[in-house]
Amino acid sequence: MVHIGTVVMGASDVRRAAAFWKAALQYTEREPGTDDWVVLVPVDGPGVGLSLGCSASPVQEIPRIHLDLYSDTQEAEVERLIGLGAERVAWELYPPDPDFVVLADTEGNRFCVIDTTYGG
Repeated sequence: MVHIGTVVMGASDVRRAAAFWKAALQYTEREPGTDDWVVLVPVDGPGVGLSLGCSASPVQEIPRIHLDLYSDTQEAEVERLIGLGAERVAWELYPPDPDFVVLADTEGNRFCVIDTTYGG
């Protein structure tokens, strides 16, 4: 049996991306990172890691893979993440009455903040 251990994302500035995601997720470096690679893990115990690797590839406008962050205080989390350097994305693919907000991290990687209290 296998399980997801780490999600890997590209970044042009690995240290800047690591600073954002450590603050956003309350993660820490598994071991000291470099300018090219870092693995982040939850501060408080086990969980899926987030690896950031140096990449010159352009950001995908509609990524095939992205992170969904779950929150029961979506609006507050969106504002907190924006305060850390995330930006709102003008997402033309929102359905009517969405339960998610699309943001981009400091590298332009898209991710969603999902409202876990959404009643639809």
